[in-house]
Amino acid sequence: MNHAGTVREHTDRSEHKCLPPAWAVLTVVCGGQFLITLDVSVVNVALPALRSDLGLGETGLQWVVNAYTLTFAGFLLLAGRVADLFGRERTFLIGLGLFTVSSLAGGLAQDPWMLIAARTLQGLGASVLAPTTLSILTTSFPEGAERSRAIGTWTAVGAGGGAAGGLVGGVLTDYLSWRWVLLVNVPIGTLLLAGAALCLTVNRGGLARRLDVSGSVLVTAGVASLAYGIAEIASHGWSSGRSLLPAVAGLVVLALFGLVESRAPEPLIPLRLFRIRSVSAANAVLLTAGAATLANWYFLSLYMQNVLHYSPLRTGLSFIPHTMSVIAGSKLSARLMSHVDARLIGAAGGLCAVCGMLWQSTLTPQGTFLGTLLGPGILTLFGAGLLMTPITTAATSGVQMAEQGVVSGLLNTSSQLGGALGLTILVTASADRISAHTGAGGNAEEALASGYSLAFLIGAVFLLAATSLIALLPKQVPQEA
Repeated sequence: MNHAGTVREHTDRSEHKCLPPAWAVLTVVCGGQFLITLDVSVVNVALPALRSDLGLGETGLQWVVNAYTLTFAGFLLLAGRVADLFGRERTFLIGLGLFTVSSLAGGLAQDPWMLIAARTLQGLGASVLAPTTLSILTTSFPEGAERSRAIGTWTAVGAGGGAAGGLVGGVLTDYLSWRWVLLVNVPIGTLLLAGAALCLTVNRGGLARRLDVSGSVLVTAGVASLAYGIAEIASHGWSSGRSLLPAVAGLVVLALFGLVESRAPEPLIPLRLFRIRSVSAANAVLLTAGAATLANWYFLSLYMQNVLHYSPLRTGLSFIPHTMSVIAGSKLSARLMSHVDARLIGAAGGLCAVCGMLWQSTLTPQGTFLGTLLGPGILTLFGAGLLMTPITTAATSGVQMAEQGVVSGLLNTSSQLGGALGLTILVTASADRISAHTGAGGNAEEALASGYSLAFLIGAVFLLAATSLIALLPKQVPQEA
């Protein structure tokens, strides 16, 4: 076990005589991570039922999704720094409480504005919760094999939550009501709150209690504006003012944020963090890989429902092997890091995922589950699991305990923005291919299959780029088991 990491952990929490069991901490924070990733996708299946029950139009439906994703992406960096300053465990409890209460409000909503307001608060709660789930792990487990196994579990649970969203949403919507895709968070969140109150020791943050207000406002406005512009591109195109203006404004505000931070005595995000090779390279990898991994679930779901005519429930069930694959890849990756350079594991996982997406791009309108979905799905997601654990571990290694929260926020922001930008690019390219194929006289299913095929092909290019960026990481010495 890494002696230095053990000493830092002891120093950070030395005033407490009894530390909670490691398995209890891992269970609680992974439960929080599961809720966050579940809610990114669980609502999508329920959108048609939402439309008919609350009388939502297309714009309203879009904001049911965007209200969550924009506040989630926008506040991640601020929340990560707040956790460092005022205590990760306390911030975890606040975020989980807000997420649970807003889920209850959304499930009971009687009007569209009530639902959108609840989803906004839910996204805020998720943004507060997300960085703390990782930073609590990295400050509770010493660097080395023990931390890698914990991060492997965290990665697997997060991926499983995102994959389970379609299945859970389909079951709850078909057999109960759309309201239960939100209400299901209430008993889970309440149970996790009770567990967190028992097993998480509330510590004070390690830095002076002064928050960089100007930096907080700028980075939140910049990321939210950029994320909104990216989301609007999918609906209005790259040249529309409705998408281009907020995206450009977001970039300008983020540039101003960088200037302000370089002169701030206590910056929200110390810019020297980007000079740490493992941090900057890992964020570049996650930004690029996120562009493909989120789109993979999206286009597979469309292919199954629009071309193969699967029901929402059958679509969710078809994702079970994919979910098991990413979990297996994440857990295996953590074990291999005790024997092999983490860069090699990540590169092997990236190439595996590239091959899987190239294979998936050969889909046809006559596809079947066994012949078209199972093999490439398992290969892609197993590779993604192998890739994510060493990259996340590398990004949090060599970083001071007092800055683990902001580094976790950076990682989450990179994944979110990468996923949003990649999905926009792939949706645009796919739609153009579908339109061209339809105009040339092809039938609807052939046009859709052709468009989705192109999306997987471009996704493979993103993954190949992410894999090549792994070479920028410093050498990762195999960890002592």
